[in-house]
Amino acid sequence: MIQAILALLLICLGVVFITLAGIGVARLPDAFQRMHASTKAGGIGCSLVLLGVLVSGRTTAPLTGILTIAFMLLTLSVASQLLARASYISGAPIEGLERGDPLAGVLPRAELPLEERVASDQVETAR
Repeated sequence: MIQAILALLLICLGVVFITLAGIGVARLPDAFQRMHASTKAGGIGCSLVLLGVLVSGRTTAPLTGILTIAFMLLTLSVASQLLARASYISGAPIEGLERGDPLAGVLPRAELPLEERVASDQVETAR
């Protein structure tokens, strides 16, 4: 009985985290904040759901579940960092930089965001 309650609690908590990640992706203003919401809350949420399934005892391969959780927690942060770096270099807009760009001079950055560069290229091609 306690095992079932703990499994249900973990799964429900995981679903709450996944829901918050989805709301964050839909509502946050720039690519960097959306990426943070999706990787952190989504990774924790998926891990909690998998952990709840493992605790419930209804799986025949607990090692697969444990390795999946470890793989997600190890790779999501690296993938998020690489995507953030690519977004920064491509010139994606950043909200809330009151004190200036902390990476100015460290990483190259495009002057215009990708969308504006593509739009201006299409205008020039149409002429």
